[in-house]
Amino acid sequence: MLDMGHESSTAALASESPHPAEDRAYRPPMKMKIFWTIWSGQAFSLAGSQASQFALIWWLTLETGSAAVLSTATLCALLPQIVLGPAIGALVDRCSRRITMLVADGAVALASLALAGLFLAERAGTTSVLLFILWRALGGAFHAPAMMSATSLMVPAQHLARIQGVNQMLQGGLGILTAPLGAVLLGLVGMTGVMAMDVVTALCAMAPLLFIRIPEPERSRQSSASRRWAFLDDFGAGLRYLRSLPGPMALIGYAAAINLFLVPAFALLPLLVSQEMRGDAGTQAWMTSAVGAGVIAGGLALGVWGGSRRRVHTALASLLGLGAATVALGVTPASLLPLAVVAMLAVGAFSAVANGCIAAVLQATIAPEYQGRVFTLMMCIATAMTPIGLLIATPVAEAAGVRVWYVAAGFVCAAMGAGAFMVRSIVTMQGDAAQEQPAQEQISPMEAASHRP
Repeated sequence: MLDMGHESSTAALASESPHPAEDRAYRPPMKMKIFWTIWSGQAFSLAGSQASQFALIWWLTLETGSAAVLSTATLCALLPQIVLGPAIGALVDRCSRRITMLVADGAVALASLALAGLFLAERAGTTSVLLFILWRALGGAFHAPAMMSATSLMVPAQHLARIQGVNQMLQGGLGILTAPLGAVLLGLVGMTGVMAMDVVTALCAMAPLLFIRIPEPERSRQSSASRRWAFLDDFGAGLRYLRSLPGPMALIGYAAAINLFLVPAFALLPLLVSQEMRGDAGTQAWMTSAVGAGVIAGGLALGVWGGSRRRVHTALASLLGLGAATVALGVTPASLLPLAVVAMLAVGAFSAVANGCIAAVLQATIAPEYQGRVFTLMMCIATAMTPIGLLIATPVAEAAGVRVWYVAAGFVCAAMGAGAFMVRSIVTMQGDAAQEQPAQEQISPMEAASHRP
C-alpha cells in the first residue's frame, strides 16, 4: 500500500487540486454496471485461483508428506508482499490500474498454462509447483492494490462500504466452495485440468479489461525517464503523505498488533480441533465452513446496511465482537462443539464487517494517487505479522496449550478495539473528509511531500 510520487509531480497535483481526497474530479461519473462487469471477471478469476491453490497444496501434501515443504509453500505465498510491497505500491501508483491488472492476470495465466503442460508431460515437481506459487503471489501483490485503488475511482464514496460488504461475501463464499471444488476437479480432471481451468478463469478477468476504460488519477507530466527511476522519491513522498494522516497511521499500527495475535491463532485451528476438541477432518470442515458462512453473513449485512454514519465506529465495535468470539472459541469445551461452530460463525461475521468498513474508510480518505502505496504498505505489514506471530505462538501453544493463545488473542483484539475508541485520530475518521473537519485543515499532497522529518 505504499508508493511515491516525485515531489515535482506531487506539487503539480496539489496546485491543481489541493484536496484530492474530496475532489470529485477524481471520481468521474461511471455507470455501476461497468464496475460490476469488471468485478464479475475478477470474481471468476479469484474462484479459479483459490480452487487451484487448494489442489496444488493437496498435491504437495500427497507427494511429499513434509511439513517443511508446506511451510515453504506458505512462505512463497507471503514473500512477495512482505519484501516487495512498498515498491509494488510505487509501481501501481505510477502505472495504469487497468494495464497493471491485465499484466498481472496475464502473467499468472501464462504460468498456469506452463504448469499444466508440465503436469501433462508428468514433469512437474515440488520445485516447479513452489515457484508457481511464488509467481502467483507476485501477481496477486500487484493485482490487489490496483483493483482496490481503481474501485475508489469508479464507485461513489457513499457506496464503498457496501461494495466492501459484497467483497467480504465473495471471500466467504469462496472460502466455503473453492476447497471442495478443487478437490472435485482434482479427482475428475487431475492437476492438468485444474491448471487449465485456472487459465480460463484468468481470461475471464482479462476480457472486460481489454475493452473497458478505468478512470485514473491525474499524474504529473514529467519525463518518462525521470519517472522510471524515481522509485525512492516516490516512496518518500508517499510515506510523508501517510505520516501526515494520523488516523490511517494509527489504524496500521492497530491492524499489525491484532494480526500478530489473531492470524497465528487461526493458523493453529487444526491443533485446537484435533487436540482440544478431539475432532477429526469432518470437524475441521465444519469449523472452516462456519467461518466462510459468517463472512457471507457479515458481508451481506454490510452490503445492505452500509455501516453506521461513522464507519470507523462500526469497525471498532466489530473488533470488540471479534475478540469476544475468539475468547468464546478458546474456552468452549469439547462436549459443546456446536457452540464452537457458532463462535466460528461469529468470528467470520465480525471480521467481514470490520475489514469491509476499514477498507471503505481508507478508500474514501486516501488521495487516489497515493492509494497504491498506502494499500500495499498495509498489506505488507499485515502479511509480515504472520511468520512473526507463528514464531511466538508455536512455543506458547506447545508449552501451555493452544487454548491459551486463543484466549490471549481474543482479549488483545477486544482490548484494542475498545481502546481505539479513545484515540481521537481514529474515531474522527469518517471516510468523507469534508465532514470530518474544515477543508483548510486538510493536509495536501504538496504539504506532505515537502515536509521533511
